[in-house]
Amino acid sequence: MGTEPVDALRRIAFLLERSRAGTYRVKAFRQAADTVTHTPRAELRQRADAGTLTELAGIGSSTARVILECLTGDLPEYLETLEEKSAGPLVDGGHSIRAALRGDCHCHSDWSDGGSPVPEMVATAVDLGHEYLVLTDHSPNLKVAHGLTAQRLGKQLDLVDTINEHFEGGFRLLKGIEADILEDGRIDQTEAMLARLDLRVASVHSKLRASRSTMTKRMLGAVENRWTNVLGHCTGRLVEGTRGTRPQSDFDSAAIFAACVEHDVAVEINSRPERQDPPDDLLLEAMAAGCLFSIDSDAHAPGQLDFVQYGCERAQRHGIPPERIINTWPAERLVEWARPASG
Repeated sequence: MGTEPVDALRRIAFLLERSRAGTYRVKAFRQAADTVTHTPRAELRQRADAGTLTELAGIGSSTARVILECLTGDLPEYLETLEEKSAGPLVDGGHSIRAALRGDCHCHSDWSDGGSPVPEMVATAVDLGHEYLVLTDHSPNLKVAHGLTAQRLGKQLDLVDTINEHFEGGFRLLKGIEADILEDGRIDQTEAMLARLDLRVASVHSKLRASRSTMTKRMLGAVENRWTNVLGHCTGRLVEGTRGTRPQSDFDSAAIFAACVEHDVAVEINSRPERQDPPDDLLLEAMAAGCLFSIDSDAHAPGQLDFVQYGCERAQRHGIPPERIINTWPAERLVEWARPASG
């Protein structure tokens, strides 16, 4: 039995995303998959026979070829090529940590600056074997990323409830946010909305070149906030990629990691290849300080959810015990840990 056209198109997009292909190529296959989803099978066959698939919105010559090959019962040649070239492990090592991971605590959807709808992110998380995924779109201060106001976040939480109704204990979409750490150390979302979430990531996204004392005070404010569960990409550095490079922020790491231990805040191992944050020396320092960790994809597209492989390799290489990685825990334990002790 052949591959279904929508499955082939989604798989191609996934493989392109995880291999960091150009956005325009990925978008073409995701748009085609959406069109196929909303086109009756009979019409697809009719158009395939008539050679008019490209008259459908979002279908080009490459995606039409994939659809046609699927409809004739063949494995699409492009998909076969990608499977041979791109389907293997992204990195050598880290396999035992990856096997221990139950979920991902940091991802984005098209509600903020991600490229895909929430259901598509969920479908890929399920395909990857995750037991849960924490949806952490941006907060309102990050306007460039279309951050969620309290009103929009409330609507997103209703969507999460609707999605979870379709799963019977096999998977759980958790309610979260990547809150901006403001210049005064506050985290950017209302107390009422923070209280409705399962887990909260707090990250600095602006004025990353501030002085050591300023950055330390700012980050301490967030770590000491009773709502903060994970300190996201703590140095803000960029080491490669289309956005160029950016040096890491300067802060008192001993003070920050000591505060993380005291306030039970996990240090994120951000798995994005362009971040690799924290760098190795700070990762070792955080481990020696006794910190918990969260290995996260920071995915902005479904295929990027597989980026956790990079973080797992780093964690295993540096000897981080799996029990100190919060997303090796079951969802129930994670949510209970993330709940503030009082208030």
